[in-house]
This record gives sequence, C-alpha cells and structure tokens, in this order.
Amino acid sequence: MSGTSEGPTPAADLDRSAVTDSSHSTHERVFASAPLGMAVVDRSGLVTGANAAFGDLLGIDPATLVGRPAAALLELGADARTGQAYEEVLRGQKARLRCTRRLKHTAGQSLWVQVTVAPLAGGGPEVLLSVTDVSAHRELQARLRHLQMHDPVTRLPNRTLFFERLSAALEAESYGQGGTGRIGLCYLDLDGFKAVNDTHGHRVGDRLLAAVAERLTRVADETGVARTGTPLVARLGGDEFALLVEDSTGTDQVADLAESALKALQDPFDLAGQRLSLTASIGVVERHAAGTTATGLMQAADTTLYWAKADGKSRWTLFDPERNAHLITRQALASTLRAAIERGEFVLEYQPLVGMDDGRLSGVEALVRWAHPQFGTLAPNRFIGLAEEDGSIVQLGRWALATACRQARRWQLDHPDEPPIFVSVNVAVRQVWDSDLVADVARTLAETGLAPQLLQLELTESAVMGSSGRPVQTLQALSDMGVRIAIDDFGTGYSNLAYLSRLPVSALKLDGSFVRGFQYEGDPSAVAPPPNPADEVIVEAMIQLAHRLGLTVTAECVETSAQATRLRRIGCDTGQGWLYSRPVPADRISELLGTPARSYDTVGNP
Repeated sequence: MSGTSEGPTPAADLDRSAVTDSSHSTHERVFASAPLGMAVVDRSGLVTGANAAFGDLLGIDPATLVGRPAAALLELGADARTGQAYEEVLRGQKARLRCTRRLKHTAGQSLWVQVTVAPLAGGGPEVLLSVTDVSAHRELQARLRHLQMHDPVTRLPNRTLFFERLSAALEAESYGQGGTGRIGLCYLDLDGFKAVNDTHGHRVGDRLLAAVAERLTRVADETGVARTGTPLVARLGGDEFALLVEDSTGTDQVADLAESALKALQDPFDLAGQRLSLTASIGVVERHAAGTTATGLMQAADTTLYWAKADGKSRWTLFDPERNAHLITRQALASTLRAAIERGEFVLEYQPLVGMDDGRLSGVEALVRWAHPQFGTLAPNRFIGLAEEDGSIVQLGRWALATACRQARRWQLDHPDEPPIFVSVNVAVRQVWDSDLVADVARTLAETGLAPQLLQLELTESAVMGSSGRPVQTLQALSDMGVRIAIDDFGTGYSNLAYLSRLPVSALKLDGSFVRGFQYEGDPSAVAPPPNPADEVIVEAMIQLAHRLGLTVTAECVETSAQATRLRRIGCDTGQGWLYSRPVPADRISELLGTPARSYDTVGNP
C-alpha cells in the first residue's frame, strides 16, 4: 500500500520542478538579452546581477559589477533628496524611484540616463534597477531651449534668459558663498535706430543689430579676461541690449564697461557695401545684490537710460539715488495734485510790494504753497509745472484768485483808515486758454466785493509777448473791467517795449537778475565782483521807457539797502524782496499795514 500511495508523488514534484526551472531559465535569458540596461540589487544596495545592456551603458563588464554598490555606479547619492528616496525603496518604504542622471562612460563621453528603481515582482528581497539612455532626448531639449532662450537675429541670450540669469544672480545662496556680493548692469539703447529701419529697411537693420552684438560681445570678452568673469551680453528686444556683471568689483568696473561699449560702437559699420554710423545711450547701475530685486534693478537701469537720453544721448549715465528720489517725488506729487486741491492742502502767503519813495506798503503778491502731509511745505517751483502739465492749474488758479481777493477785501474792511492795498495774483497761460478767465475774475470780484483796481494779474513776459487772438482779447477785457495787468520776470524774454505799447499792460516787474548786479555797491568786504555800470544803464533805460508808456515798474529780489538806494535813484516805483519781507501768512500783512518800510524787516522777518 505504501508503494501505491507514494508512487505518483515524485513524478508530480519532478514536473513542477521542471516547470519552475524552465521559467527561471527563461527569465534569466530575457534579463540577459534585454536591450534595456537592468541590474538586480539586494536590500543592502549591492548589485547581485546585471545584464549586458547595463554594462554597455557604463562601459564595464557586467560580471565585474556584482557586489558593487549601485548608488555609486549611478550617482544616486549625488543629492540628498534622491539618496534618501533610494534608501526608502531599498527598505520597502517607497514603491518607486525615478530620476535622471548624467554618467561618465569609461570611453570618456558623457551620457544622460533615466534610472528607475522598483521592487521585484513577487515581493522578493531584491529590487530591480533599470536604466534608459535619454541622451538624444536631452540633446533635443537643449537645442529647443537654446532656440527659446536666444535671439535669432543676434544669437545673443534673449530677455527670458537674461532675467533667468539675473534672478539667479540675486538669490542669496549665489552671492553668499564667496564673490563680491555686488551686481552691475549696463542698459544700452541705440540712438536713432528707427531711422535706419525706416531708411534702409529691416534687413539692413537686422544686420546692424547683429554687428552691434558682435562688438558688444567682444567688449565683454575682453573685459572678462581682466576680471573674474565675463559679463553676460543679451538683447532685450528692439534696439535694447544689456550687459550683466555678476560679482562686480564696484562702480568703476561697470562704468569702464559702459565706456568701452560706447567706444566700440563709434567706428562706422560696413554692411554689404553700406556704411552706417550710430551712437548709443547707456544707463549704468551698480549696487549690493542683497536686498536688490530684478524688477528694482531694471527700473533703476531704465530710469538711468532715460537720463542719458535726456542729457544729450551718445553717453553713459550713472544711477543717482537723489535724482531718482526727486523723480519719484515728482511722480507722487503729480498723481495726488488734483486730489490735494479738493482736500484744501494749498495755502497762500503774501510778499509785500513797497513804494520806493515813501516806503509804504502798496500791495502784496499772493504766492501759493502746498502744505503736503508727507513732504512738508512745498514752494511753487515744485508743483506749478506739474499743474500746468495735467491742466489742474485751472482749478488751482481759481482757488488762488478767490482766496487772494477775499483776503484783500478782509484787509480793507479791517483797516478802513488805511489806503487799501492791491493783491497781485499769478496767472498761467493755460488758464487763459483752458478757462474763461474773464468770467472767473468777474464772478470772484462780485462774490468778494473787491474793487477791480485792487486786483493785479501777473503773466510772464514769454506768455504775453508775441501773443495774438484770444490771450490779447482776454487781457483787454480784464483791463476794460479795471483789473491791473502786470508782466512778470520782465527782461528774461523778448523785452519788446514797443510791442507792450499795444497791450493793455499797466505794470512791469523787472526780473531779479537785473537787481542782483546792484547788490554790492559801497561794500568793500563783498566777495562778489564789482557792479557793472552797464546794469544800471540798462535798468534805468527800461524804467524811463516804461514810464513814457504809462507803466509802473517793480523791482524783484531787492535784498540790500544798496540795491534799494540805487533803484530809488533811477526812478523805480516799487520794490519787492527780502529787504522788506519774506512771503508771510495773511495775519502778518495786517501787522505791516500803516508801518514804515524801515520796520518791515523786524515784522516780516522774525
């Protein structure tokens, strides 16, 4: 019985064993002949077997790989993140690892491979490591990236690659390890390049851009020989180029680079028989990399390039923080000007106009100030130009006119025993063109009750002389109304007294440049050169001619008694300046009413 019961068993076991051996043999043959490089690695990370394709990738006999650590063969520990993931796969804590590595073949060439590490099927103690050669794919990617990152006309790095390099250079780790920790930039724009395109066509324009790129590249290469690194030359678009200096040694290095670039572009360009010359403007910025952003650096460079263009082109200009702060302040003022008028941030100060003969106060000039909440009190030269540019001068002018007339009427009512003083208000040309100035003045006088003869409107000489049409009609209507018209800063423009005889003008205000020449008479300690006798002759002649035309004359910027004495001697009617008083608030003018001129300095200038 035992024989019958035991007989079939050995045969069945032999059949199963044969199948297993056959399957195992097939797997080995597949493993050995597979075109994909593969290796079996035990849980300790050592190779237990590798196929021929794996050995071919490395240029090593696969039989010699057994017992060697796979991580070392494929540089899986080159970075901490990949090395940790590999260890987790070996310990069964991670299902799969896929990464790309650059390997060195024993023949010397390099190749890129994609490595996959995963447990063997069936849950065995080993893992399968497979390697695929992706060098051709990587090479194609590199070619595509080069096309994407380079300008097709000049073959220079384009804007995208430039900003990639710039951003990388500004990362803390890039400048935190050695180096200077500084960065420099030359932002270059070709002067008049559009004319080349318009005159010779875009094909010649492209050739010129390529030739410029060659010269800039040569300058960068020559600079790189003498320095620690070669500047990056890029075309940012159009006719704009950039030279980026990483780890710059200071402003001098970047300025020298800009100077070299300008010199390199001075020689004419020979383009297929056409000889062209051009110049360039360059904005130069150099600063610490720490705390600098790519956007901030480019904004500074763009601003500085604008300065170079505005200063005359064909030059380089260095970034000036103070000049930039003034520009930013100007932009901030311009953006808030209209709202500031509506918020009532403007105030008027008044500067006395004093009779030269009797020394008494005859009038005041209203001067507008901006009581800015951030920048403090601002003089007119900080914002009047902005107001004229954006048209808000009309709104501001109406406010100044109404405020000054209301105040002049108040002085008249508060001092009934004193002769009333007139108030002089500045009027911009745009107020004449962009508003109905005659209607504004008439309405203001009616609302405030001020007599027309107590209002004087000042316009600059350049705004009035040579005018025709509406401006003259406006001045005539105001004069017919009884309002005084004065020409401010007379002597700086046309100075055509004959033309003035045909305008409804009642007063001239001599520019301060004429009065300054009178300042040092009789003062041996003065460091300025002695007065020019011609100054007095010219001023006296203008005063006499003005008087013959029935005009009164006011001298501006009277600062010393010597000036006042000479002006009085040659017949000047009125003086205005710090000798009498600085511009002061309205309540200080009340103190001056009825006070002799000799006391003005103590009252008006505390």
